[in-house]
Amino acid sequence: MPFEQALVEHAALTLAGLKPASLFRFLPGEDSNFIPAFLACREELGRQGLRLVILKGCRRTGSYLLCLYRERELADLLEQTEYRQFLYSIGYRPWDGVRGCLRQLAVRLCLEEEFPHEIGVFLGYPLEDVQGFITHGGRNYTCCGCWKCYGDPEEAMRRFARYRRCTALYRRRYAQGATLGQLTVAA
Repeated sequence: MPFEQALVEHAALTLAGLKPASLFRFLPGEDSNFIPAFLACREELGRQGLRLVILKGCRRTGSYLLCLYRERELADLLEQTEYRQFLYSIGYRPWDGVRGCLRQLAVRLCLEEEFPHEIGVFLGYPLEDVQGFITHGGRNYTCCGCWKCYGDPEEAMRRFARYRRCTALYRRRYAQGATLGQLTVAA
């Protein structure tokens, strides 16, 4: 799958402004156009107030873990007292904004034996769900969709349905020729 198509497929919710960030794995394979395509997308999205970064590259598989985020929305989320206290409680220090927190997350992705489940905070998951997943080890959830929910299952299912509709719409519009710029809601 070409890079831009993968970006639309896996980050439609952030492009649409429904989530502060999206994270996805991309394996360029034999495609030597990845870096130019990545840089072109990063530049185009940057003009609309979004940031596209590589959080991690894997030498063994050649894949990349990429993050598309809306800096202002993610900053607002991370500045909320309960989110900030949670990240502090698990070792995010010193607090130096979105980019600093993402750098710390990237280090944890590379060095931790276990996947850092606090990543849900950065992706805009409700804190109740992130903490519930960590506390219960992924068990005892109230419902499962885009992630495991530990709160109100009806509200979560409505949100998951909205997310599925958005992704399907973006997938369809991209296949019909819509450009990345046309699909991006400016931040």
